Amino acid sequence: MNTQDDKAANLAVASRLVEKIAAEEKADLIVLPEYYAFLGSDPQAARDSAETPPEGDAYRTMSALAARLKVTIHAGSIVEKDGNGFFNTTYVFGPDGAEIARYRKIHLFDVDVPGGVSYRESDTVGRGEEVVTYQVAGRTVGCSICYDLRFPELFRALRDKGAEVIVLPAAFTLLTGKDHWEVLLRARAIETQCWIAASAQVFAHAGGTKACYGHSMVIDPWGQVTAMVPDMVGTTAARLDFDRMADIRTKLPVANHHVL
Repeated sequence: MNTQDDKAANLAVASRLVEKIAAEEKADLIVLPEYYAFLGSDPQAARDSAETPPEGDAYRTMSALAARLKVTIHAGSIVEKDGNGFFNTTYVFGPDGAEIARYRKIHLFDVDVPGGVSYRESDTVGRGEEVVTYQVAGRTVGCSICYDLRFPELFRALRDKGAEVIVLPAAFTLLTGKDHWEVLLRARAIETQCWIAASAQVFAHAGGTKACYGHSMVIDPWGQVTAMVPDMVGTTAARLDFDRMADIRTKLPVANHHVL
């Protein structure tokens, strides 16, 4: 997606893309990007877009879509309000529309990237603390968001909790993404011997002052890219071969060899 600061318009685009991929691919699991409902540069505007589920347009829209399409929707992330706190939160909805998982982003993006652009995610949200997995079609799926990608210990923890697929919604910056996005995703897949599904924002936002790398992709447990969206707003799909995953884990049982 190329999410902007018009929440209603963003939700309309997200719904259209979800319906498209559901119709074309008969998917079991559909993944949206980070901050799919609202993406701007003003922390207060982001907080104003926050939802307190089960109230909120984004929450209700994705719950209803999951139920109507009979699919699991890993709804990227939105700003969640909980009391006086705010979080960058993923909600996952099962095929009956019920919430089956909630993950609050653990690692917050507070950096000065090359090119003089600063990001202070902690100005908008606090960090989560829990490692979260859920089930789809009898398979264990792990949750992560964007900057989490740089911290392999989270992916190791998800693997230790039985993850076979790890999902990463993102708004990865253009400047870091061109050098780090694919190589880090492939590394996490190789280390954990999991399928990785990463759905990303693309192009400029925040009035053109910031830009995202895009390149949503699916990566197999050997580290090979099996599906990718090119430089555009769009969708891609992959069929996950769990027999291949089991074969890789049997022949190279790294999960049994950890020392530290």
